[in-house]
Amino acid sequence: MQPQENETDGQPPVLNGHAKPTDSNGTSSGYTIPDRRLGDPVQLRVITIGAGASGLNLAHQIEKHMKNVTHVVYEKNPEVGGTWYENTYPGCACDIPSHSYQFTWEPYPGWNHFYSPAPEILDYFRSVAHKYELYRFIKLSHKVIEAKWNEEKGIWNITVEDLTTGNIIHDWGHFMISGSGILNNWKWPDIPGLTTFKGQLLHSAAWDPSVDWRGKNVAVLGCGSSGVQIVPTLQPDVARLVTFIRSPTWITAGFAQSKAGPNGSNFDFSDAQKEKFRTDPSAYLHYRKEVESELNSRFKFIIKDSPEQAEALAFSANEMKTKLGADSPLLKHLIPSFSVGCRRPTPGNGYLEALTKDNVRVVTDSIAEIVPEGIKTTTGEVLKVDIFVCATGFDISFCPRYPVIGKNGVSLADEWKEHPAAYLSLAVPKFPNHFMFLGPNAPIGHGSVLPIIEHSAKYIIRMLHKCQMQGIKSVEPKMEAVKDFDEHIQAFMPRTAWSTKCRSWFKNGKIDGPVVALHPGSRVHWFQMLEEPRYEDFNWETFSTNRFAYLGNGFSMKEAPGRDTTYYFDNPDQGYEAITY
Repeated sequence: MQPQENETDGQPPVLNGHAKPTDSNGTSSGYTIPDRRLGDPVQLRVITIGAGASGLNLAHQIEKHMKNVTHVVYEKNPEVGGTWYENTYPGCACDIPSHSYQFTWEPYPGWNHFYSPAPEILDYFRSVAHKYELYRFIKLSHKVIEAKWNEEKGIWNITVEDLTTGNIIHDWGHFMISGSGILNNWKWPDIPGLTTFKGQLLHSAAWDPSVDWRGKNVAVLGCGSSGVQIVPTLQPDVARLVTFIRSPTWITAGFAQSKAGPNGSNFDFSDAQKEKFRTDPSAYLHYRKEVESELNSRFKFIIKDSPEQAEALAFSANEMKTKLGADSPLLKHLIPSFSVGCRRPTPGNGYLEALTKDNVRVVTDSIAEIVPEGIKTTTGEVLKVDIFVCATGFDISFCPRYPVIGKNGVSLADEWKEHPAAYLSLAVPKFPNHFMFLGPNAPIGHGSVLPIIEHSAKYIIRMLHKCQMQGIKSVEPKMEAVKDFDEHIQAFMPRTAWSTKCRSWFKNGKIDGPVVALHPGSRVHWFQMLEEPRYEDFNWETFSTNRFAYLGNGFSMKEAPGRDTTYYFDNPDQGYEAITY
């Protein structure tokens, strides 16, 4: 499975039912029997884009569970880790408990904090890549700039820029897997005069580590997950901090609060706790399952008129009033009228408290323009600042940064221009042999993303294996299946908090929807949905003119020399395991 340097210049092998025919077994149509056993996997070349959590997990699972696969992972950054490599802003951390934000197959009992900071999470992913030797498959500092489907050959032609040398590489794969994530294409806010600012202009997703904010006048725009981490981190050291809040948002307690510190706060694990996790795997598994179970239970409050939603709303409102002060004029600007969960709940340890400090000013007036010395509001006031931090998020269109061209020259960007839609978040009509992680309508509204990408990988690998074993040239979801799935989504969403009136990236930045980012159900609901693939929802094309060419020469790999040909005696129940109720 180790990619070779010269493979990028190669040509795909012929995978059809006409190779190496046996003697005197042809038909009038020209079809001949391939001289290979049933179950003999053909060579497959897979290209994955991105070496964040999704790419690392897939690289490990392909190596562990598949044979005859050449797997190449292209990563634009000079290191693995994805969002945890890219985001280095002050206070950057995960709001999911550490012991849930890890691969289920690589638990780490040594987490130092209940909610881990970005550097520790990056260290975890790097350690996984080293431990399992995943760098063998990864080409760092290689940026994909185009992907184009070749219908005749049944392959993806991938154009890649080597960011170290500037060379352009032309590669190909039978399958292209997109693992570049959702919130990774950051953008500047659309504010007049932004480039005229004479101070230091920063974006939270492209932080300059050399910036020194101590004793400076700093402005922060944005109160999403990045903004609520940056503000309390900078506040103690700046001379003056101005934070702009353009829309109300629920600042909630941390996820899995019952396991967190007082009032949902972060805490450090003691050496004794870490030692217990290391030496007692059953106790550690029990703890992890307790944390994960609490995260899974949070979907109940997403149901708009449920008792859990009413409880979440009352609790969150009381928390915000307590921390800001019952008479605070900020309450009318910060407490939303929409349901808790309409936007992703933002755990903000220390954020509300920071807003009450003497050196902090909260501005709710709109920004008219940026001027060389600072920020001009719609009231005409000019706020002079030394540093302007834009914690304003990302391109949320789901469209890749590079052109992805499918059948008949159709562009994925054009297909998703108005309404991103996918089959179970994993595949798109007109784009054969293309699977993705965290596509439209994945269950990313609550809980850790790590189990989500693991279940996605299981599904994708099952599809790859079927194609590899059965001579499948191309597979793509049927358009009518995606339309039916989207109809179900839109019929379901009005019962959820996500459909209430708020501007959210769940709704592609719109107030009234449609909801394009979230699954119509819980995480567990989505996990079970993927357990039994609906193969009838796909169009399949075989390399051979005969769909049964994969049956080969009449012999099975199960009867190859040294194999037990009476394997079916050993476990009479084998094959029924997938039937669960």
